[in-house]
Amino acid sequence: MKLFSTQIVVPVDSNSVLQGALEVKHVLEETIGKYNLGSQVSVVETGALGIYDQGVVLAVFPDDVYYGNVMPSDVEEIVTEHLLKGRVVSRLAIDRNLSSRRLVEKETGKSQQKIVLRNAGLIDPQSIDEYIARDGYEALAKALAMQPGEVIQILTDSKLQGRGGAGFPTGLKWGMVAKEQSDEKYIVCNADEGEPGTFKDRLILEGDPHSIVEAMTIAGYATGAHVGIVYVRGEYFMSIARLKKAIKDATEYGLLGKDVLGTGFQFDIEVYRGGGAYVCGEEFALLESIENRRGEPRNKPPFPPQQGLFGKPTVVNNVETFANVPPILLNGSDWFKSFGTPSSAGTKVFSLSGDIVNRGIVEAPLGVTLRELIYDFGGGVKGGKHIGFIQTGGSAGTVLTDKFLDVPLDFASMKTNNVSIGSGVILVASEDVPLLPFLAEVAHFFWHESCGKCTPCREGTLQVKTIMDTLVNRTADPASLQHLGKLLNTLNDTSFCGLGQAAPLAFESALRNFPEVFDQALAESHVPEVCQEEV
Repeated sequence: MKLFSTQIVVPVDSNSVLQGALEVKHVLEETIGKYNLGSQVSVVETGALGIYDQGVVLAVFPDDVYYGNVMPSDVEEIVTEHLLKGRVVSRLAIDRNLSSRRLVEKETGKSQQKIVLRNAGLIDPQSIDEYIARDGYEALAKALAMQPGEVIQILTDSKLQGRGGAGFPTGLKWGMVAKEQSDEKYIVCNADEGEPGTFKDRLILEGDPHSIVEAMTIAGYATGAHVGIVYVRGEYFMSIARLKKAIKDATEYGLLGKDVLGTGFQFDIEVYRGGGAYVCGEEFALLESIENRRGEPRNKPPFPPQQGLFGKPTVVNNVETFANVPPILLNGSDWFKSFGTPSSAGTKVFSLSGDIVNRGIVEAPLGVTLRELIYDFGGGVKGGKHIGFIQTGGSAGTVLTDKFLDVPLDFASMKTNNVSIGSGVILVASEDVPLLPFLAEVAHFFWHESCGKCTPCREGTLQVKTIMDTLVNRTADPASLQHLGKLLNTLNDTSFCGLGQAAPLAFESALRNFPEVFDQALAESHVPEVCQEEV
């Protein structure tokens, strides 16, 4: 393999492409050729580095220099000044600690623990050889040399819980499917990622698609399944393209197909493009969509491990959950449990967004606090302002005050502290952001995305939206809050599926943590007079 003295890494993900990353990469390659530097400098395309608000980013190694907001017109200067003369272009240089790989290590001593994101931003996601060079598919080889039950036992001992929000034990789910007797079984990866503010799964797929291919194949071997399906959000064009290439390359290398690694085990993976419905994040609605039916939840029981896709036993895990599997198989369950807390093993990938200095993705051990995520990893609130409110877990998550900054984020805290982890969204709003209009938008989202199957969700979300609009417009009835509380309880208790049951969470938590905001809106409200016709 040819060695280069200098390597320029160009993050090419959905976000950077919109900023012009592919054009910058093309101009960079042309300019390097123009100055006859092709034998010394290589340009490497990789996944997201985790740096946002900096436009197109370039990282120069081994110099460890990062350039941000790079335009095609800047490339000539970078090549002539940095590559030819060894002088950093200071006007484009950015603090390397903005990078998710080095975030705040220098200033605070805190660093990310990379399990899920172990390869993202380090390898060319479209190169199977680079994935293999970083121990890729070794976990699959190890699994195929074991008995299926042994593989499941390692997952069970690791205490890996589902990272989609529910936190169901992964080993237990796989074990349930393995015990079922059926002529066919399925492995389904939920990559729908419809929760507003969540973008971690997209970046995992774009930055390290082979990790999902490898994990699903391991799951197939462990449970006796021979078909895998990745259900991807329809707008994730780059994720779909890179997944398809990874599947194609893995098949050509004998890592998928009729005879995986010469063991006689057969496993194939297909990519299914979703239609954009939020409800299809619910596992049964997702399966209905794959079966070419309207995405709606089904009655439970039976659950997917008993009767899932096409009525067959099915494993449904999300992208982040699968990404944990290969390193657990390689390093062991005790290694995985060394991260996190005794009750919540491993790490969690969080999507930091809103009025925060360093927006992007952060992978930290479970048990990390909001204070660490927002101030240590995220750089604090923009402009040094105070926190207005924090939403954790996405639109179906909790709305919190800064009094929750030191609560550990793990699965136990979800119950004891009424703090949702959900999909890992951490949305920070400064003191300048009014809470009620934000909640009104959340209410509109749930009303719009309700599948309409059950009356409580279909009609309840409409009424919640209506009440929130009256609070924002200061036209609320004096009994509005009492009515809202009853509505939320009804939604939670009687909605058909988990999404309808989770829809009240943002409003319940806001009422609990910000009662003064609702009281003020009610006090300032003026109910419009009703005009009556003269008889």
